[in-house]
Amino acid sequence: MNLSSSTYQNPLIERYTSKDMNYLFSSDNKFITWRKLWIVLAEAEQELGLPISDEQIEELKKYRDTINYEVAKKREQETRHDVMSHVFAYGEQCPKAKPIIHLGATSAFVGDNTDIIIMRDALQLIKKKLVNLIFVLSKFCNEYKNLPTLGFTHFQPAQLTTVGKRATLWLHDLLMDLENVETQLNKMKLRGVKGTTGTQASFMNLFDDDDDKVKMLDKKVAEKMSFEKTFPVTGQTYTRKLDYEVLSILSGIAQSLHKMTNDIRLLQNLKEIEEPFEKNQIGSSAMAYKRNPMRSERIASLARYIIAGVQNTAMTVSTQWFERTLDDSANRRIVIPEIFMATDAILEISINVSNGLVVYENMINQHIEKELPFMATENIIMEAVKNGGDRQELHEKIRIHSMEAAKVVKIEGKENDLLHRILQDRTFNLSENILSQIMNPLNFIGRAPQQVTEFLEEYIHPLLEVNKELIGIEVDLKV
Repeated sequence: MNLSSSTYQNPLIERYTSKDMNYLFSSDNKFITWRKLWIVLAEAEQELGLPISDEQIEELKKYRDTINYEVAKKREQETRHDVMSHVFAYGEQCPKAKPIIHLGATSAFVGDNTDIIIMRDALQLIKKKLVNLIFVLSKFCNEYKNLPTLGFTHFQPAQLTTVGKRATLWLHDLLMDLENVETQLNKMKLRGVKGTTGTQASFMNLFDDDDDKVKMLDKKVAEKMSFEKTFPVTGQTYTRKLDYEVLSILSGIAQSLHKMTNDIRLLQNLKEIEEPFEKNQIGSSAMAYKRNPMRSERIASLARYIIAGVQNTAMTVSTQWFERTLDDSANRRIVIPEIFMATDAILEISINVSNGLVVYENMINQHIEKELPFMATENIIMEAVKNGGDRQELHEKIRIHSMEAAKVVKIEGKENDLLHRILQDRTFNLSENILSQIMNPLNFIGRAPQQVTEFLEEYIHPLLEVNKELIGIEVDLKV
């Protein structure tokens, strides 16, 4: 029997997340990071005077990436303790270094510090994907900054905007998300070397109550793991508020992409904009003509999972007891990796969608032509006043014509004939040429094109320049 087909497989791994994100939360990366931490702890303790030999450290380095899983698994079945089982397994490979592995440390030294390191690395990967999405979307904004389209408030036709200007609303949300990612990366701290309840008592014993050496040990370990600072105070664990802070940022990304893809799905219904649809793609098993926005729908689906998942971290923060309880552990093993994987997935799908958006200009123009006559009534009145008309009389006339035209559209299902009615009404004294000039959609988009240009030049292009080494990833969707 094929084990993979007879047991549950996590769809985030099988269908959605990238190999890079999957590796960050893999057993190999986790336990190799544990061993890196044991090595830097030994190095720092040696540098501060503890009797640890170069030979012992070299032995630890030799077997750093060779995890003897079977030994650890067998030991854990006996001890029911994952960290001590891996200390034992590492010691089996490194008999000379065995006495100094994990010296003075508690389980949280490897567990919590590793969680922070992986979250930092995962956030850096999220940043890379986010920068690439911003890059792709910024090109779309610029390309369509001058193309008028109906604006919508309450999903009712409103003043015109442009296709590119609307897309800057998505882009601006993502800019805020990137700023939050960068802020979090800049302030990330390692738990450090804090001991059983955060008091560093075991290390004070190791260093004969030398306060300076214990503080220096904490600093050295952080620097060796590429962190500038450690948490100034902890219990046995770092505050679980960090998990909430980090996953809240991922929730923010999910919120932005859910909103963006809601808009795309609505626009696809209007046949104005369409997400990529491949030559052999099937939209519906029953209705062969359909072109469903399935990628946008997948983003929305996973985004809801991310947004809801953050609630787990909020509850974990609020229910911790004193220096620590273990009711956070099983929850965090699931929630943190899966929320990162889901965020990674929706960013990749969003890059794919944004890179292949199809704009149907003729359909956009048709929708404008149906609604613009109603929106242009004030402009028409003002032009008629210039020709000697009475504003009050013109207002009443156009009110009546508008109501009749609306009746024709809504009840009779015919084309909007408001402009024809106005041309036929001598009160307005307007020629077809003048009316045509008034009805140019470009007269109704305000500063939309300039706003796009200014936003890209002042905010997006400088950001992309700073992060140019991150731009250029290939997205290959599995499904």
